[in-house]
Amino acid sequence: MESQLRNDLHGSSPGLYVFCLYYDMCLAMSLLQVLLVFAKEDSQSNGFCWACEKANFRCSMARTPESALECFLEKHHDLVIIDHRHSRHFDAEALCRSIRAVNSSENTVIVAVVKRYVISFFLFRYVENANMMACYNELLQLEHGEVRAQFKLRAGNAIFTALEQSQEAIEITSEDQVIQYVNPAYESIMGYQQGELIGKEIIEVPKSEKNKPDLLETINSCIRKGKEWQGIYYAKKKNGDSIQQNVKITPVIGQGGKIRHYVSINRPLNDNNKVRCVSSCVFFSPDIQSSKHKDRRKGSLDVRSTTSRGSDGSSQRRHSSMARIHSMTIEAPITKVINIINAAQESSPMPVAEALDRVLEILRTTELYSPQLGTKDEDPHTNDLVGGLMTDGLRRLSGNEYIFSTKQPHHLPSHLTTPLSLNDIPPRIAQTMENEDSWDFDIFNLEAATLKRPLTYLGLKIFSRFGVCEFLNCPEATLRSWLQVIEANYHSSNSYHNSTHAADVLHATAYFLCKERVKQSLDPIDEVAALIAATVHDVDHPGRTNSFLCNAGSELAILYNDTAVLESHHAALAFQITTRDDKCNIFKNIERNEYRTLRQAIIDMVLATEMTKHFEHVNKFVNSINKPLAALEENGGNNDEESVKSILTSPENRILVKRMLIKCADISNPCRPQELCIEWAGRISEEYFAQTDEEKRQGLPVVMPVFDRNTCSIPKSQISFIDYFITDMFDAWDAFADLPNLMQHLDNNFKYWKGLDERKLHSLRPPPE
Repeated sequence: MESQLRNDLHGSSPGLYVFCLYYDMCLAMSLLQVLLVFAKEDSQSNGFCWACEKANFRCSMARTPESALECFLEKHHDLVIIDHRHSRHFDAEALCRSIRAVNSSENTVIVAVVKRYVISFFLFRYVENANMMACYNELLQLEHGEVRAQFKLRAGNAIFTALEQSQEAIEITSEDQVIQYVNPAYESIMGYQQGELIGKEIIEVPKSEKNKPDLLETINSCIRKGKEWQGIYYAKKKNGDSIQQNVKITPVIGQGGKIRHYVSINRPLNDNNKVRCVSSCVFFSPDIQSSKHKDRRKGSLDVRSTTSRGSDGSSQRRHSSMARIHSMTIEAPITKVINIINAAQESSPMPVAEALDRVLEILRTTELYSPQLGTKDEDPHTNDLVGGLMTDGLRRLSGNEYIFSTKQPHHLPSHLTTPLSLNDIPPRIAQTMENEDSWDFDIFNLEAATLKRPLTYLGLKIFSRFGVCEFLNCPEATLRSWLQVIEANYHSSNSYHNSTHAADVLHATAYFLCKERVKQSLDPIDEVAALIAATVHDVDHPGRTNSFLCNAGSELAILYNDTAVLESHHAALAFQITTRDDKCNIFKNIERNEYRTLRQAIIDMVLATEMTKHFEHVNKFVNSINKPLAALEENGGNNDEESVKSILTSPENRILVKRMLIKCADISNPCRPQELCIEWAGRISEEYFAQTDEEKRQGLPVVMPVFDRNTCSIPKSQISFIDYFITDMFDAWDAFADLPNLMQHLDNNFKYWKGLDERKLHSLRPPPE
């Protein structure tokens, strides 16, 4: 109690995470209980009352310290807000001490409302602001931050009770791999007593010789990224016997986004549970304590499933692909089911194996791949990115709805009404585009040379290189007009989502289409669809996220039912623009069925850029393409052209390849050369800053609070984005398309951001020496 009181009064950071588990608690929180202590009713107390009602919190009001303490003893509130602005009414610090003297207050969060010029010794302070939305946002931040953390601590007793009663052997170790806890079931199965293990390092416990020599290396390559690994492991009991177990390795991410504990749950493998792999265990080599990304490519296993490419380096990359493919950890529950079925097939009679093949075929072609997001949301940067990019945000409208009008598409400016010819491109611009087939092509040089019209010029050259006019049977003049009107409908005022981004995605798409494995998979109509989809994928983007539009009650959000709002708009508007005028209708001369096929492919690819289904698309690609190709190579069938072709060219897999291609092209910035990567990072950050500014002005929920231009760490945001979205996706795409130069850029850029972050720098570049 005393230490907690000191934390409240002196501002020292409380030891919130002494509890050995950092789980994203699944225990349901009851309605939040809030106690407001204000001597008099005023606009500030009314603001918090309104905010509690809006957030559906249970609110009590007390006017005196005595009534406040009485009320607290009765209801044991989660959050207490004390008016500390007027010391003449009552002593706020004395009231805090009185509340902290109550045993049940251990996990209560106490906040003081203070004036700007008053120095307060409370840990949590709210500077006087009677704006109702400011009070509401403060309550939401407290609920999702400190209150939830205290709830986890309060739930600790329940968690440990469950551990003690569990029939599975459970072991918890510290970040330094020192054993902190084993439950009675562990003692019974392994033959050790608690006192023999607590305080020992995990490496001191004897290991079985029956495990494969490279198993620990495989495990480490996986868990260094803070992810789970599942498989079979032999443990050695105290009496020396080896026991075969189902194993799932779970590093637990805690404060600062670092691994803080490892949780182990062991179940012996026997005839009754060979298929029910529900246990988990943790075994780590000493180097796990190193940074998650120290030598991250060097130490990780590759997902590639390619045939020989003729060099020792390629051979080594292929050699590691098998273990990497089978230890891919972007596992949704359905992925685990598929792995279990695969294991069961090995010992099943032919009719059963064939039936299971049919089951797998069904599972791989339905919407079952969304993963269970792990503990990474402990990191506020990752949490905000996930919340901002993968959800529709808080749908609580303020009354100040931000309306995007359903406006007519832009027409071409008068000086662009004469279509530009490929032969008319000025020499300076043509020279800028000479190396457009290289991954290191500088799109910003083209942006400057074309006066912010790079999409038209680059589109002319790339579409010509791929023979798009010939395929569509349309004159070059029609294509030129189409490119110009599409570019006119991108917003040059956006710092990121403008026509330069569209040109960049088009460039990446064209680069990927030239990779051998991609060419083997796609038909000409797929290539044309991919190039068109890349060109239009963000047309008329307002520079705000889907979450913002939903929160603001925009007309687009209403039109598309808060679902894939922007992506649906981009696809629909692209076809409206294209078909309304014969002068730019590039589809005018193709046969109806071919148009339907092309249209469907374009729409599907544009919708695939929506981030809520990011993990679903990546999971499907890994399980339906990467792993089958890897299995062929593993079984010596990499030269079986028919088997490879059947995987690459099936209609379902061609769709997956196209989705993965445009997704990788859309968010490939971290894989670009460093200077380009830094420029893109600055532009997207500025766009998010502008959104946060507008949310505050409009009184809307702030979707990504870390993107405050005054406090944001751009390096941290880039590290989180790479960790959460980029690494697994490009590992899988690299395994398919063979992209060593991109992966090298990714490594270099990650190390660059990590270096800035370690120096506590928040900017894009280090200060000059």
